[in-house]
Amino acid sequence: MERGAAAAPGAAGEMEIPQELCVGFIGAGRMASAVARGMLQAGKVQPVNIFASAPSNTNLDKFQSFGCSTTHCNAEVLKSCTVVFLATKPHIVPVVLREIAPDVTPDHIVVSMAAGITLQTLEELLPAGTKVLRVIPSLPCMVQSGAIVLARGTCAGDRDAALLKRLLSPCGLCEEAPESHIDIHTGLSGSGVAYVYTFAEALADGAVKMGMPWAMANRIAAQTLLGAAKMILETGEHPAVLRTAVCTPGGTTIHALHELEKGGLRSTVMNAVEAGTNRARELGKR
Repeated sequence: MERGAAAAPGAAGEMEIPQELCVGFIGAGRMASAVARGMLQAGKVQPVNIFASAPSNTNLDKFQSFGCSTTHCNAEVLKSCTVVFLATKPHIVPVVLREIAPDVTPDHIVVSMAAGITLQTLEELLPAGTKVLRVIPSLPCMVQSGAIVLARGTCAGDRDAALLKRLLSPCGLCEEAPESHIDIHTGLSGSGVAYVYTFAEALADGAVKMGMPWAMANRIAAQTLLGAAKMILETGEHPAVLRTAVCTPGGTTIHALHELEKGGLRSTVMNAVEAGTNRARELGKR
């Protein structure tokens, strides 16, 4: 499984990524390429040490542009890599698991990125003792600003979870949680970026309506969201506290917020997270 040398190790106290480690992706869609790009941009794994498989060349082109090895054979990924990400559509995962099971060894770490597919299902369809974890990334992993939650199966240990965190940390925030939080994270962040894009579009459209050119409005809307998010993370303040700091009595902000309240923004967003979570849970029952 040794191909090339990995990048220099990180800070003291962090688990080093073995130089011989090869990482594989079964499925090569947007999320897989986003995670791979995050690893590559941070230099955690070199392109020569990443393999991807897919039925056609349509999605593999992205991995080829990174300089990674590609194949149409899933078994080849297992034979070349220790850490293997399952990045197919949820309904295809059971078929893929049955296909690759004969090639899975105790050395492999199998990481599912599929919404709704439980650790129990993964473990039942793979050889006994297989180290299995679940992760739900988000599309901004592509620009190293994603949010990832991981949960470990019964045979995955501390070192396995630490290695996965080390691999994924360049993609953004990476936290371990009980599996019960995975579907919630899907509704909150995995799908949540689409809610934010919708809000950003509406924000910019409002400025266009009032006379601002679209390109400028789009840039300012995006920067507004970025700045607001950064303040939440860096100050640790509750969003309500930060919102109140913007409002002055009788000012523009409180009048605008009143319109959002009349439109039911808060409850609509909460309902969206609930709907996304429930859909992820439904996928797990199939």
